[in-house]
Amino acid sequence: MRILFFNYEYPPLGGGAANATAYILREFSQIPDLEVDLVTSATGEKYEQEKIGEKIKIHKLPIGKNEKNLHFQSQKDLLVYAWKAYFFSKKLIREKHYDLTHSFFTVPCGFVSLLLKRKYKLPYVVSLRGSDVPGYSERFSFLYNLLTPLIRHIWKKSAVVVPNSEGLRELALKTNSKQAMKIIYNGIDIDHFCPKPEARLAGKFIITTGASRVTVRKGISYLVEAVARISSRYPETYLKIMGDGDDKENMEMLAKELKMDKNIKFLGRIPREKTAPYYQEASAFVLPSLNEGMSNAMLEALASGLPLIATDTGGSQELIKDGGNGFIVQMKDSASIAEKLEKLINNPDLVKSMGAKSRKIAEGMSWNNVARSYNELYKAIQDNKFYNF
Repeated sequence: MRILFFNYEYPPLGGGAANATAYILREFSQIPDLEVDLVTSATGEKYEQEKIGEKIKIHKLPIGKNEKNLHFQSQKDLLVYAWKAYFFSKKLIREKHYDLTHSFFTVPCGFVSLLLKRKYKLPYVVSLRGSDVPGYSERFSFLYNLLTPLIRHIWKKSAVVVPNSEGLRELALKTNSKQAMKIIYNGIDIDHFCPKPEARLAGKFIITTGASRVTVRKGISYLVEAVARISSRYPETYLKIMGDGDDKENMEMLAKELKMDKNIKFLGRIPREKTAPYYQEASAFVLPSLNEGMSNAMLEALASGLPLIATDTGGSQELIKDGGNGFIVQMKDSASIAEKLEKLINNPDLVKSMGAKSRKIAEGMSWNNVARSYNELYKAIQDNKFYNF
């Protein structure tokens, strides 16, 4: 079976969806009868090609990116990608027969799949990643109003839409209540991300947000305020924030205003392969996000054996058993975050027991399972299941 895959983000470009694509392709390379061409974006000015094994090719198209704007894709970037991906894909289709296309993100990638279906009758799958679902982010409210009819049409013409959490599915159903959907969760690399108790420094309680973008949607300001609330009583508390983003400078200023710049460190972007030690040294993971799909950072913290504190969004309810392996907190509520952190700081045994429960949950999830679920879905589409004519 041959699949033409689209995601405008692929490492080092992008965030969670880019990393999910990389993990899935790695697992796809172990499936003997599956051949995949990924069409994505280059970081420089020239076309680049990578291979994973013999049957996975990654085509990177230049769209005007550089080292300074790896983690934020502008509307112009998306338009350039869609234009180039469509014409490049037509060239690939002339050279090979594909059974279907698979797009991460409804726009712009799903739109490319829609055009190819019209021209070549290729069925397609759309994987929802969060920001491509109307209502997901306040920042895109105007665009959602503009694009919702197109988004609904792209979904309607797909073989199936794949949200990565129950929460994202419920949000998507508000746009089209009759849409055929199948949830496939993100996976976890449980070998790379694993507990290492000896890495925790005595006398320090380190909090991590995991490797993710620093944007308003992540709600980092409420965590910064929460740490400031408890720092005088617990000066051994430290917050380490990995990642870059358009809200990073504001968060650095907030930490200084609250006189927390000694306890709160902004580490900048750290390559995914080097993030594991930052989870392992931590005592807790906090994600006060205003909206999520299924957070890769939360999954990595889960596998690293950490108690999780998160808002009720995306996959939180599916990954956190409130009071079991962590706590669900109210959105935009620094006091609630501070209260839960204080419980953990005062109870090392609770940190240990919650962390063990997190690891046990993680061990039931893997990228291998995700890849096989997608492969089974592809075969079902070939057999005319999930297919909307």
